[in-house]
Amino acid sequence: MSVLIAMSVFSFSMSISPGPVNLIALTSGLNYGFWRSVPFVSGATIGFTLLLFLIGLGIGTLPSNYTQSLEYLSYFGCGFILYMGVKIFSVNPQGIKGAEFNDIPSFTQGIFMQWLNPKAWMACLAGCSAFNVHSSNEVLATFVGIYFLICYLCIGCWSFLGEKMSVYLKSKFRISIFNKVMGGMLCLIAIYLFII
Repeated sequence: MSVLIAMSVFSFSMSISPGPVNLIALTSGLNYGFWRSVPFVSGATIGFTLLLFLIGLGIGTLPSNYTQSLEYLSYFGCGFILYMGVKIFSVNPQGIKGAEFNDIPSFTQGIFMQWLNPKAWMACLAGCSAFNVHSSNEVLATFVGIYFLICYLCIGCWSFLGEKMSVYLKSKFRISIFNKVMGGMLCLIAIYLFII
């Protein structure tokens, strides 16, 4: 029972903490509403737990000659986070009812954000190591199941919070400022991850 509690606490702390995916969920909830953001939230959750599952199966124990490929993946991930940051920075607030469907972060973008997000890779590698998921398929399945539920709830909470914030940021000007701050923060995160 204590292992399940530890897995839950680890999953919660990693899923609720601010990061690129949660900032996009927050901004999407603010600009487009919670329900229109559910596809992104779903894609991010499924993408993360699939990554966790594959790392638990051993993808994280690649031979050392694959480290170059992982380095290129991290650069591509930084580029994708930068792209999403610029996209959010330039969103023209139209209110939830007037939002264009092609501007809403999609299910596929949610998956890509997790697979290209260095924070997601670190969380997966750390969690798989900490709970020794390589020891049995049952431990891996339990960890992935717990993480799926908690990750879905946490990313969903960020999106829900964004929708509730729209009540306080009533004017298009304030929402525009918020979008620029969130987009700018994503761009800074991408640059920081590229440099380190």
